[in-house]
Amino acid sequence: MSVISEEHVRGGSVFKDISADDDDWQPTEIESLCMNCYKNGTTRLLLTKIPFFKEIILSSFSCANCGWTNTEIQSAGRIQEQGVCYTLKVKTKEDLNREVVKADSATTRIPELDFEIPAFTQKGSLSTIEGLLDRAVAGLEQDQAVRRATDPEVAGKIEEFIQKLRKLKEVENEFTLVIEDPSGNSFVENLVAPQKDEALTVTFFKRTVQQDIQLGIKADDDLDEEPEGNDLETMRNEVLTFNTNCPECNAPASTNMKLVQIPHFKEVIIMATNCDSCGHRTNEVKSGGATEALGTKITLHITDPSDMTRDLLKSETCAVIIPELEFELGMAALGGKFTTLEGLLKDIKDLTVSKNPFICGDSSTADRVQKLREFGEKIDKIIVGELDVHVILDDPAGNSYLQNVYAPEPDPEMTVEKYTRSFQQNEELGLNDMKTENYEEKNNVPAVPGGTE
Repeated sequence: MSVISEEHVRGGSVFKDISADDDDWQPTEIESLCMNCYKNGTTRLLLTKIPFFKEIILSSFSCANCGWTNTEIQSAGRIQEQGVCYTLKVKTKEDLNREVVKADSATTRIPELDFEIPAFTQKGSLSTIEGLLDRAVAGLEQDQAVRRATDPEVAGKIEEFIQKLRKLKEVENEFTLVIEDPSGNSFVENLVAPQKDEALTVTFFKRTVQQDIQLGIKADDDLDEEPEGNDLETMRNEVLTFNTNCPECNAPASTNMKLVQIPHFKEVIIMATNCDSCGHRTNEVKSGGATEALGTKITLHITDPSDMTRDLLKSETCAVIIPELEFELGMAALGGKFTTLEGLLKDIKDLTVSKNPFICGDSSTADRVQKLREFGEKIDKIIVGELDVHVILDDPAGNSYLQNVYAPEPDPEMTVEKYTRSFQQNEELGLNDMKTENYEEKNNVPAVPGGTE
């Protein structure tokens, strides 16, 4: 029997990257009860990390007495700040091979069949679209023998539905698969990465109080309390420090927060985390103000390597587009950043090439690896000024910024456009559900001329 050794614990995180070369890192074996024959079987646990994703616990059960087997995947990482919803238009059989990480908190829907798998009714799984369909069929078939004997009519209707699910695997007609996960820990593969996948839509949303309670991050009797007022001048002049966990190794760490005024722009909150255990360092930027009335689209024509030194603020609602490379990085990817243009391009390369799990191991294909490496080489050429491209920052919240090196004069290589957001953009920002009419009167707060209290 293999156990998690003290050396692994003392050496750092018990979660290690998936590798076929580490013979010392073996699954932990536990004798456990078989729920099929009620005799003892064996459960194997492997604590590992999926690159570009997070820590997971893989468990596999097998029973030598009856031959029953079962596999599960459980999240061992943190719950993300926002929920995520993947909407996939399945058009070809190739789409059925997309890799999927489905957390146990995720809800799976197929609108065309009015079919839904509610959250917490299945264990988490690492599979494909076809695997999800097979698992749904297996679940419906589980008690069919009993139903045929006790209620043939219901059994017949379920059998008809099972055939509809099986027919989806032929992809004779396009259908939609929706995976909505309030924990933010589910994932659907983009087959054309790093380009935008037209068949796959990824949206992020703020969890409701009920979803927080289901995830166990808020108690049933929690009440929303009014936060105490903060001295804004104190926040501007001091660096605030609070305890957090490292996003890389989950060890205790500290995060520094500072309110900063960006010239010719606005105030932002910069948060930096340093981990003494693994050395990981990260920074994140939050807008210090409200959502702007109009969205902002900044287009820079890169003509010289000196453009790489321009200061850049990318909010978490900002998309990055490079038309010449047919590349689009959606909102929330990379989070909020205060860096330079070179720093942003290097982060994009790391995200799509260096830390991409789909270019290593048995999940990679030669075409995909070659395509992503060529993309990385093009990013390098942009950084050294060998490729003539445009970089577009499209922020529907209007909270992103790119330095104008000619300020206060106009920048001949940069254009800044203001635009009215679409309904979908307002939906993604959560603005459509906000009701601000007569807010002061409803809350008995008198309006103050020239400002608010």
